[in-house]
This record gives sequence, structure tokens and C-alpha cells, in this order.
Amino acid sequence: MRLASTQGRWLLAAMILGSGMAFLDGSIVGLALPAIDRDLHGGVSGLQWTIVAYTLTLAALILVGGALGDRHGRRRVYVIGVSWFAIASMLCAVSPTIEVLVVARGLQGVGAALLTPGSLAIISASFVLEDRGRAIGLWSGLAGVTTAIGPLLGGTLVDAVGWRSIFWLNVPLAATVIWLSVKHVPETRGEQKNLDLGGSALAASGLAALTYGLVDKWWLPAAIGGMLMVVFVIHQKVTPHALVPLSLFADRIFTAANICTFAIYGALAASLFLLVLQLQYVAGFSPLEAGLATMPMTIIMLLFSSRAGALGSRIGPRWPMTFGPLVAATGMLLWLRIDESTSFVLDVLPGSIVFGTGLTLLVAPLTTAVLAAAPDSQTGIASGINNAVARTASLLAVAAIPPLAGIAGKDFADPAVFGPGFNTGMLMCVGMLVVAATCAALLIHGPKVSPRALTSGA
Repeated sequence: MRLASTQGRWLLAAMILGSGMAFLDGSIVGLALPAIDRDLHGGVSGLQWTIVAYTLTLAALILVGGALGDRHGRRRVYVIGVSWFAIASMLCAVSPTIEVLVVARGLQGVGAALLTPGSLAIISASFVLEDRGRAIGLWSGLAGVTTAIGPLLGGTLVDAVGWRSIFWLNVPLAATVIWLSVKHVPETRGEQKNLDLGGSALAASGLAALTYGLVDKWWLPAAIGGMLMVVFVIHQKVTPHALVPLSLFADRIFTAANICTFAIYGALAASLFLLVLQLQYVAGFSPLEAGLATMPMTIIMLLFSSRAGALGSRIGPRWPMTFGPLVAATGMLLWLRIDESTSFVLDVLPGSIVFGTGLTLLVAPLTTAVLAAAPDSQTGIASGINNAVARTASLLAVAAIPPLAGIAGKDFADPAVFGPGFNTGMLMCVGMLVVAATCAALLIHGPKVSPRALTSGA
């Protein structure tokens, strides 16, 4: 169909709202963590699990979600994912204990794994080639706007109504998406492939055990999880229906780009998890004020990501991926000034602007490097693998860095405990970004990518 048609506009609206719903949850739940702790008394591990339960199921199942859509119909799986997400959101909203909330968050992640890969696949399959790039650009930009307003909306809701309202918000959004999808989205399918259920089970159980061991500082489950991940890699090597084609990693640039992805997105997730808690527990900010601290990053990315992508295409991704992490690390170092007497304008805003500038420099060139390193016939799975690597990095970083930084115990929210832990954790994140910059400088050398590859794998 054409983007200018009525059906095309409604289809794009359905994809933007559905994806935006999942993105919105990712940006506003962190702001509600102190309120959740006051209500449900989950402690620091409960707050970690509130975040990582969602990321765990999303990371483990996102490739399966894409395969299910190709096999059984993308619209069908997308609608099921949106419905599942809405039901899980209602369970989150009525959770009487932290344990129920964590389970519900895990179920939310399952819904997100079903709907997230389907949105771009539906756009790519539904629009004519000459409109596809513009449709993807609109999807990316408007979904980014959803992420940008998340902190403002989430902080307002938590302050005025309470933390449960951020989950109730998903219900009318989901109902709208389902109606639009049934009415305006055509059914499409991809190549009919056998599902790697064994690989999916190994990935999910390995990540779960590893996360459990890291959050609770119990090394036996972590070791078991690590061994299961090794078995997963061996399984992917020998199975004829691999969830992750390991042949892609024979390309040095693809491997290096995914190493950079792991370090960058791990640092991003852990630093933002710590930042919004530091602003509330130590600086005394309200949820709304803490949310405003994250808005400059998203606004900068919305305004300048396309230019950064054009720069990366012109000069290659090596130098943007080298200097971008170093600029972002500088922003993190500026955040170390946050304490009990913090000024938003003098101590928070400069770090947020510098951090957002660094992310803007690196994100689009990183995607370019991943897609350029894959054969044209495998750009879709290459993009999916990179997405799964980013989710897994976020999961493990949020699980591991707080306890390693000393943020633990019943008095973790005491500024005397959390403040030093925040500084230690932020320095760990800085180290991860330095690793990413070094990897990019040494191993990534100017790959180019065709516009068609970017369109098919975006």
C-alpha cells in the first residue's frame, strides 16, 4: 500500500501506538520504583526484579516473537502480543505484593516480545518500496516522541495519582491498537521456518538463572546460568534451525559491533536505573523532577539522530562509535556531582545534555555497522540479534551493577548508602563505555550499507 492512503496512515498509527506502549513502559517504570518500594516494601532486589523481569522475558523471546509472526501471521501475533501486554499491565496495576508485580512484569515482557518485532515487519511487508523508508522513519521518530514524553507523563501520574496508574494507562492504548489492527492492517507472513524451541528454552532458562544469581549474589545459579548459555551456543552450532545463525559472527565487524552494543546498552540501562533513584533518594527530587532529567537525552536524539546517521554513512561508523561512547561517559562523570544539595540546572542538566549527545553520535552508526556486516538476505535476523544483545546487556547490567556497587541491604535507600554506591556504579558504567570505544577504534573499519539493506533490516 501507499503511505498517503487512508489505510496506510491507519496502519502506521497502529504500529506506532503499539510499539510506543512498550517503549513508554520502559521509560516510566524506573521513575515509579521508590513509590513501589514504599508501597510494597520490595527492597533493592525487588526494584531490580521489577525492571529485569520484563527485560528477561523480552530478551529471551524477542527472536521467537519475530519467528512466530513470520510463521503464523504477523498481524495475528501482533494483536495477541498487544492483548497479552494489556492483561499483564492490569495484573501489574492490582499487584498486592512485590512478588506478584515481578511475575506480572515478566508476563508484560512476553507480550512485548510478541509485538515489538512485528511492528517493523508489518511496515516493511505492507508498504511499497519507495514509501517504506519514510514509513520506517515516521515510526522511529514518533515512537521516539512516545519515549520522550514518558518521563513527563510518568512523573506526573506517579506524583498525582500513584504508581499503579502507569500500568492502567496501557489498557485504553491497547484497546485502540487492537481495533486499528483488526480494521486496517492486512495479514502478512514471512518464510515458513521451524522454530528452535530447544534453543529458546536454553536461552530463557540460562538468562533466568544468571540473572537470579547476580541479583541475589548467589553464585551457584549464576554459574548454572553461564553453563546453560554455553550449551545454548553449542546447540545453535549443531541445530539445523538455529535461532541465532552463528555464521554471522564469523564477520569481525559484526562481532565487534555486537560487543560494543553489549557494553553500551548495559551501561545505558544501569546508569539510568541508578540515576532516577539517586535523584529521588539522595537529591530529594520528586518523580516528575527526576523524569525531567532524562528528557534532554531523548530530545537530542530525536532532533539529531538522522544527521548522525548520515554522518556515519558518509565517513563510516568507526569514529562516531569511538567518540560517541567517550562523550556519553563524560556525561556520566558529570552526574557524579549529584548529592543532597544538587541543582537541576548546574549539576543534572549538563550531564544529561552531554550524555544525550554521546548517544546520538553512536546509535545510528552502530545500527549501520551491524547491517553492513550482514549479507543482504540476513539483515533482518542480524538486526534481531543485535536487538536481543542490547536487551540482554540491559538485563544483566541492572542485575549485576547495583550489588557490585554496594547498593544492598534494608537501608539501601539511605543517602549515606545509596550515594557512594551510585558513584561506584556510575564509574563501572563509564568503564563499559570506554571498552566499547576501544573495541570500535580497533575493530570497526568503515563498512558501508546499502539503502535497501537499511530498509529491510531497520
